[in-house]
Formats: sequence, C-alpha cells, structure tokens
Amino acid sequence: MSKCIVSEKDIKDKIKEYFARFRINEEIGEDQDLYELGLVHSLFTMHLILFIEKEFSIELDDEDLDSIKTINDIATLVVNKLEV
Repeated sequence: MSKCIVSEKDIKDKIKEYFARFRINEEIGEDQDLYELGLVHSLFTMHLILFIEKEFSIELDDEDLDSIKTINDIATLVVNKLEV
C-alpha cells in the first residue's frame, strides 16, 4: 500500500480554492452539506467530480458520488483513493 503524499489539509484547501473560483466566497464549514447550502447541484457535481479526478489524479466510481456531500467527505475520499 503506497502512502498518501498530499495532506488532508492541503486537499481541503484545494477544494475551498475550487469553490472560490466560482465566486463562492462565503465561509463553508468543512462539515456543512454542500447540497443543502445550495452550492452544488447536479451539473456542478459533474464539474466537481472532474476537478477532483484531475487535481488529485484519481478515478471516482459511481458509488463514490454519495460520499461527496461535505468538504471533509471529499478530503477523506481523496485520501482513501490515494492510499490504495
């Protein structure tokens, strides 16, 4: 099993930077549901998935889609994928 080189904090920072690019500058709590906040909808989800896959060089599966509701969820998913 290879070791994850990117820290979870770095991953969270990159996700927050991604949202800032879309002028989502409000402070997003790391455990806040991005869908409930209205920040993410179905089309934006596809953009988010593409960003995650490209930024971290991982591939997400359909079952991973349920795991990206919060910034913490995304960071945990990325760390787990990088450790495989």
